[in-house]
Amino acid sequence: MHRDTLIVHAGYRKHGEPGPFLPGPQFSSTYSSPGAPSQHALTYGRFHNPTWTAWEEALGTLEEGHAVAFASGMAAVAAVLGVCLRPGDVLVLPADAYYTIRRLAAGWLEPLGVQVRLAPTRDNAQADALEGARLLWLETPSNPQLDICDIRALVEAAQMRGALVAVDNTTATAYLQQPLGLGATYVVASDAKGLTGHSDLILGHVATADDERADALRTWRTQHGAIPGPMEVWLAHRSLATLPLRVSRQCASAQELAQFLDGQPGVETVRYPGLPGHPGHEIAARQMRAFGSIVSFDLGSRARADAFLGALTLVREATSFGGVHSMAERRARWGGDAVSEGFIRFSVGCESVDDIITDVTRGLKAAISR
Repeated sequence: MHRDTLIVHAGYRKHGEPGPFLPGPQFSSTYSSPGAPSQHALTYGRFHNPTWTAWEEALGTLEEGHAVAFASGMAAVAAVLGVCLRPGDVLVLPADAYYTIRRLAAGWLEPLGVQVRLAPTRDNAQADALEGARLLWLETPSNPQLDICDIRALVEAAQMRGALVAVDNTTATAYLQQPLGLGATYVVASDAKGLTGHSDLILGHVATADDERADALRTWRTQHGAIPGPMEVWLAHRSLATLPLRVSRQCASAQELAQFLDGQPGVETVRYPGLPGHPGHEIAARQMRAFGSIVSFDLGSRARADAFLGALTLVREATSFGGVHSMAERRARWGGDAVSEGFIRFSVGCESVDDIITDVTRGLKAAISR
């Protein structure tokens, strides 16, 4: 069957099995389990939950590997770093990775004796920092600057040096890009973003093609208590069936918005991998099904960016991305990324693209008047 069909049915009851399509969330913390614990599939809520099992089966279909659900994207990140790294190991991290990952590396890993090397995503610059590395961490497209690296090429370079590879796939989602198929050891995502798409939960996951590595992640989750809530997992699973519809529309609208913005008065630069002028366009076209729902652009100054955001009436000013509602923000307000004061990260939603562009036009008129 077509991959979109598999996603719609992933983790649901099989055809012909009686009962609800998707059973409701299981809230039990404790299960009746007389005798030896090994005789029971369910014993205690920190170890397992049927709602997780269905969700992880669905994610496994999407990722084409073994998936392990976590309480948040950062819990998933911490699990990969925790099972892979020991004092004295070398972690190669994008200099433009999600800023909380960089803060985690500097504030927790380095004091524990892990050496952290930073290199930009663009131009596969991390390849030059791989000597002696234990783990190479990739993020493509990067957030928020949307730089691209060649996953397969970097995986091959890492494997030659005996390094593992983890790919933060949050921006692309597993619908658009499958790092395990390109040779990555792990793929990590914050499921609060495009994967679930409704801006109503915090969740994350890790996927791997290796059984033993998946078991190690589950052990980490149990011992560190980084377990997801059953309601969040059920909401996520409910949302997954519309992933192909949501992301396809968002990508088409993002492409149209990027083309509209390119060359508009007051817009100094537009960053979108779907534009032929983007430095990573050819690589993105090879390893992605489409180019994503985020369009970033620079209005040149904080005053212009604030005027743009203040004039919007449809697009919400918010910090996340990937949801069905369009969102935008002046990214420099957080202080964690090397972007200018006028840099806008725009997350394209599922509204009519004509309405999105009308609202953006209104914002641009306000911006250029500053």
